[in-house]
Amino acid sequence: MFQLIAIFIMAGLMTASTQNISEQRLPCVNTINISEGRKQDVNTRCWTEWFDRDNPSGTGDWEILTSLRSENPGKICPTPAGIEVETTTGLSIAAAGEVIAVADATTGFICKNEDQPDKRCLDYRVRFVCHPPFCNQHICWSKWFDRDNPSGTGDWETLRELRIQYPGSICDEPLYIEAVTVDTMTPALATGQNFFIFNPTTGFACRNSDQTKRGCLDYKVRFGCCCDPETPIRPGPIRPSPIRGEPFKPIP
Repeated sequence: MFQLIAIFIMAGLMTASTQNISEQRLPCVNTINISEGRKQDVNTRCWTEWFDRDNPSGTGDWEILTSLRSENPGKICPTPAGIEVETTTGLSIAAAGEVIAVADATTGFICKNEDQPDKRCLDYRVRFVCHPPFCNQHICWSKWFDRDNPSGTGDWETLRELRIQYPGSICDEPLYIEAVTVDTMTPALATGQNFFIFNPTTGFACRNSDQTKRGCLDYKVRFGCCCDPETPIRPGPIRPSPIRGEPFKPIP
């Protein structure tokens, strides 16, 4: 179940109203991507910064929304539309493989040491999805990328490999990712398949071994970046990609 948490969150399937917000707006990332993309007014979501207020030294790792608000005034919208969780070393919940007590946009995140086989949680961090008017951004979408086919272990549209194959086409800090099937443009989440990676930081990966009925479909992806017409293009860094079948470990 937890393998799909970040996927549903990233797609923004949850909605929320954030009217009359007086909190601080999130700054736009100082990047732009205009490679065959289109600029549009954002009427969707933005991410907060990452928060890591607790360590698993006591009963576990408690990244509770109420506590995070108290410690970070004005940095989280009144009604977050989603939450993303990863370890401080970059592992998703699915890759970490631990038993998670809570992971939602209402409560936050809780991992209890007593629930783990080794009686100790990893250290996690969280960030939240917010809606306008908390967001004050413009989004530039990249072109669609399809660098892999699912004939081997699956379909791997990882950000690192896409940067190598399409240099200068993706900004340094993508905020959003879309994935659809190549043949019918069906949204990935509507296919019923399971995804090993689905986030704008690492990219997209569908493993054939994770599917119950058949192998992965063929997917293509595009990335959304916060942009400003006056900001020059600045290609992003090439980061290590996940070894196929192993968790992603980003560089510090």
